[in-house]
Amino acid sequence: MFREVLRKVCEKELGFHVVAEAGDGRQAIEVVKAKKPGLVLLDLHLPGLDGFGVVEEIRKIAPDIRILVLSSHCDEYTVFRAEKARVQGFVDKNTNSVAALKKAISAVAEGRLSFSPAFQKIRAARHADPLSFDKLLTNREREVISLVGEPLTDEEIGARLSISAETVEKHRLTVVKKLELKSTLDLVRYARAHGFTLSARSGDDVMLP
Repeated sequence: MFREVLRKVCEKELGFHVVAEAGDGRQAIEVVKAKKPGLVLLDLHLPGLDGFGVVEEIRKIAPDIRILVLSSHCDEYTVFRAEKARVQGFVDKNTNSVAALKKAISAVAEGRLSFSPAFQKIRAARHADPLSFDKLLTNREREVISLVGEPLTDEEIGARLSISAETVEKHRLTVVKKLELKSTLDLVRYARAHGFTLSARSGDDVMLP
């Protein structure tokens, strides 16, 4: 249903040619390979492979393709990952209107950047915080947080990351110390509050105009 709305906006109101749609991350990558669209509208939380994984593959296939992210989650970790992925825009589906969506699509298609007010506010607050997670934690420690928050055991986390349970425990204890938390339970709460647990979940759909 959401894809149908996007298609109508793109075709009827903005005059774009929609070359294809995809219902999961893997299919999205194959469509990009085949069609080489100028603009990708991408939901972050997809079955099979999340939107960030799709972005990474798109950059390998065609680095000049412009990407506008659409997400119902606009939290600190999602904003951080979107920054690292170097997407050209972010639309928060919970707070942005259809008018704002059209404006964002047009802006990104024309070569400009377009990030929602909520995205910009969260990004600015994190940049201004000297103790934000991106300044304190390594990439591996951030990966561990996202899995601790699901929650998974150290053995299960180790299996996913191809490291030992003992190494996971060391990372977990280090993270608790760095973030000045008191326990693993506090770490789970932190992970959920900051959006880390969303990184491994699947979600909606993707559309590739």
